[in-house]
Amino acid sequence: MDYKTSGVDIEAGNAFVARLKEKAPTIGGFGGMFKVPRGYEEPILVSGADGVGTKINLCKDYKTIGIDLVAMCVNDVITCGAKPLYFLDYISTKKVDEEVDDIMEGIIKGCELTDMQLLGGETAEHPKTTDTDLAGFCTGIVEESDIIDGSEISEGDIIIGIESNGLHSNGFSLINQMVSEGKLSVTDELLAPTHIYAPLVQELIYEVPILGMAHITGGGIQENLPRCLPEGLKADVNYNSWNLPDIFQKIMSAGEIPEEEMKKVFNLGIGYCVIVPEHSEDATHDTINAFEYKSWTIGKVVL
Repeated sequence: MDYKTSGVDIEAGNAFVARLKEKAPTIGGFGGMFKVPRGYEEPILVSGADGVGTKINLCKDYKTIGIDLVAMCVNDVITCGAKPLYFLDYISTKKVDEEVDDIMEGIIKGCELTDMQLLGGETAEHPKTTDTDLAGFCTGIVEESDIIDGSEISEGDIIIGIESNGLHSNGFSLINQMVSEGKLSVTDELLAPTHIYAPLVQELIYEVPILGMAHITGGGIQENLPRCLPEGLKADVNYNSWNLPDIFQKIMSAGEIPEEEMKKVFNLGIGYCVIVPEHSEDATHDTINAFEYKSWTIGKVVL
């Protein structure tokens, strides 16, 4: 008996690593190394980890799920003003095959879109596993004096919402249930990859005084936006200030889901929020629109 008989193909794993090193030459050692960029007086490293949830169970194009993985991690880290530096991944799979190659191609693409380095990762072949699962790890950097923590937000500041690319990677446990019951079909629209907001956010920080930011993930706007607000302040959001994308209309109708439940589960078309002073409202929209994203003033900060 040997390892391959038990379900683990070492040769296939080695071939996978060799193919990957052609696309990401820096990986391959026992530990990834990254030199902290010069020019920072008091650099703060900001790290985050995330996954793609049960979206992968419905996946048809594994290249897009790799982009999702990068986006879910990066979009969290940048909310404090950090610039992403490097990324690592973990893939648990029944077999190292073309699907894993496609996942890595998507991860590499996501790193390119974010202008950061794929530093390393782990691909674990678990033959008794039925589902592939992913996790990602991102580290960014920000000058300590430039950290955006919401402490300068005050009553009357403007909340601007930036469009999502559909569901991103949240709410898919409910979607999986609807698909299994025949209430919803799996479409490209349903599985569109998560927007990566890092290049836009870096430009926004340069152009306008950003006071706070929120990545709208599981829990929707109502749970994620308050995370960037100081104690004593609330977000007054007008859900009628943007048009609900068709995909959410379809989900709500097909599942007979109450509106309040939709708000708790999905981003409803807003993938990222920034809070700015009222005088910067127009400039903020102009910068966002120049990146070909739609944006709306969706509310204000109130007591």
